[in-house]
Amino acid sequence: MDKLNVKFNISEQTYLRDPDSTELGRKIIFHGIQLIDELGFENFTFKKLGACIGSPESSVYRYFENKHMFLVYLYCWYWSWIEYKLLFSIINIGSSEEQLRKAIHYLTAVIEEDHNFSHVDEVKLDRIVMNEGSKTYHIKEIDQENKKGYFQVYKRVVQRVSEIILTINPDFEFSHMLVSTIIEGSRQQRFFSQHLPSLTDVDKDKDSISEFYEQMAFRVIKTETKN
Repeated sequence: MDKLNVKFNISEQTYLRDPDSTELGRKIIFHGIQLIDELGFENFTFKKLGACIGSPESSVYRYFENKHMFLVYLYCWYWSWIEYKLLFSIINIGSSEEQLRKAIHYLTAVIEEDHNFSHVDEVKLDRIVMNEGSKTYHIKEIDQENKKGYFQVYKRVVQRVSEIILTINPDFEFSHMLVSTIIEGSRQQRFFSQHLPSLTDVDKDKDSISEFYEQMAFRVIKTETKN
């Protein structure tokens, strides 16, 4: 049960029944995250999830149409949580530069477990988003799913940070591109650091990824706009 009275506004079209509204729904979320992290999304099935929670496979289908929509729901929850932490961290910061540094940190840093949400292991969910997140949108139905609002919260995070960038340099032309590059690139660099380390320069004793994207962002933003 949540320790804070926080409920994320996740698109109702991602689920058939709100999993956050029942104990069974929260069990589905908790154990679903464990299984996807352990097995990988390709080997994850609702049958395996039902066996894990001691409930018929059909009970999972009462909450989610299929496992793709389950992954989309997890993706939306993750970015709602990131948005919540991001806004909470910058709310009392007056300097736009410091707001951007904080934002880049939350978008790139290694995730720590948030004990306010006992039915979600944020560390494992972060790993799922890093390893499997692109499967939510690298699909043929992406345009239809985008119209349904599945990626609204992710786009909102990008927009919020883009607005901070434009307060630093209103003439900067590529704020959305920069933010989405920071988000996707930082996860790619973390994946490389764990599995293909020769492709990156991550130092395990430093927050290298956050430092790299902070330096890159400020150098690009403060470059004079060409006439």
